[in-house]
Amino acid sequence: MPTFASERRWLVLFVLCIAVFLVVVDNTIVNVALPTISRDLHASNSSLQWIVDGYSLPFAGLLLAGGGLSDRWGRKRVMQMGLFAFSLFSLLAAFSHNVSMLLTARALMGASAAFIFPATLSTLTVVFDDRRERAKAFGLWGATTGIAIALGPIAGGALITHFFFGSIFLVNVPVALIGVVAIATVVPESTIPERHPMDLVGLALGTTGITALILAIIQGPSWGWRSSPTLVLFGAAVLLLSGFANYELGREGPLLDVRIFNNRTYSASAGAMATNFFCLFGFIFLVTQYFQLVRGYSALSAGVHTLPYAFTVMVATPIGALAALRLGTRFVVALGLLVIAVALIWMSRLAADTSYLGPLLGSMITLAVGFSLVNAPSVAATMETLEPNQIGAGAAGNETTRELGGTMGVAIIGSVFASLFGPAIRRAFEPFRGHGLSAHQLNVAQSSMQAAKMTAAHLPGAARASLVPKLTAAFMDGFHRGCLVAAGTAVVVAVIVFYYLPAGQTSSKSELVLEH
Repeated sequence: MPTFASERRWLVLFVLCIAVFLVVVDNTIVNVALPTISRDLHASNSSLQWIVDGYSLPFAGLLLAGGGLSDRWGRKRVMQMGLFAFSLFSLLAAFSHNVSMLLTARALMGASAAFIFPATLSTLTVVFDDRRERAKAFGLWGATTGIAIALGPIAGGALITHFFFGSIFLVNVPVALIGVVAIATVVPESTIPERHPMDLVGLALGTTGITALILAIIQGPSWGWRSSPTLVLFGAAVLLLSGFANYELGREGPLLDVRIFNNRTYSASAGAMATNFFCLFGFIFLVTQYFQLVRGYSALSAGVHTLPYAFTVMVATPIGALAALRLGTRFVVALGLLVIAVALIWMSRLAADTSYLGPLLGSMITLAVGFSLVNAPSVAATMETLEPNQIGAGAAGNETTRELGGTMGVAIIGSVFASLFGPAIRRAFEPFRGHGLSAHQLNVAQSSMQAAKMTAAHLPGAARASLVPKLTAAFMDGFHRGCLVAAGTAVVVAVIVFYYLPAGQTSSKSELVLEH
């Protein structure tokens, strides 16, 4: 290994983790600001959804492009360009004066993030060539992603409490610019050994196919899973991604060598990662609403109450990476998924007024331990199966898998929740149809717990008092069912992972190709 990487590799990791934290935290930091944005920009519910999803859609859709370009143009160079663009578009978002401007800025931020994230994982893979040290590095890198997801609502809540809504975007600017300078100073440049021309056809097919798939998953709950637009998008995704796979198989120097999915280790580890984030994002979707709408916490307080989860991930993720080295990836990842299932089943038994310092805290910490056991070992297993010229595209495929899992977690678990919550709310409000409650108000009340509580507030005091327990019961029924669906998914994938992952350790095929 070149002296530069040997002497500074841990500093390189620290700088890469700054970039990763910035990109990932923007997935969740915006959620607590939605009520303020709705008030200040007069945003509709649909617009609020797209303020969140408008970041994820281009992020996931352009990851293959980010991985491919960083391989060919240089990972350091692409990371710097991405971070600089991210800072500019964050500035645009911070001072948006209407919804259209904010949606545009969020989409451009997501597009910029797609050129940052794969390059960080690729660089980490080539800088750390010692297997044990690489496992530690993957552990810290994985801990950063988990912590960023958990700390997003806390950071957003604190900023919204003391400043204007744009502060959640404005804070990105100095961090991104510091990252640009730090990368220029510390991180070595790296590329693939053989630089083929950019695969523009593969790029177009892969990007549009993934975008169609993510859009179908995002819009499925609101459009209906069997609606024509949803089915058309799913069909287009199948055709485009099938065309992408066939084209890549016949091309020399493909954007993504799809044969890596024939590798049982890569595919099983990718499936474990997708399930890990499926459960995590589904949990965050439910628990943030539970804290604020059932227990009555403020946005900041709700975020603070998730701190034990973030702290546990920070401590346990590196331990999970080292445990995989000693015990084997198959055992540790499968065990982690089963621990996640236990935590979610535990949550499915929680009552609305369960003590925080008891079952609620215990189940959150258990979930964090399971997440940590899956996260870093799965990343390490996928990256260590790759040839040197596959690292960038493999890193992009790695993150695309995680994004798909997280997006499906919110969409599917959210749909399971709504399938119980909506009918229960209708039954609760139906007796008041003749007392000034219109059909439109009834339909609105079924859309969310917040809407149900606002609708109930317009009813007489006695009626309102009788409704509150029913609203809470409807929410908890949906919460419990969502947790059980996630738990069942984790158990099924745990069995598959244990069967498909090899018992021994995978050997690293990565080479360090640095430019000075």
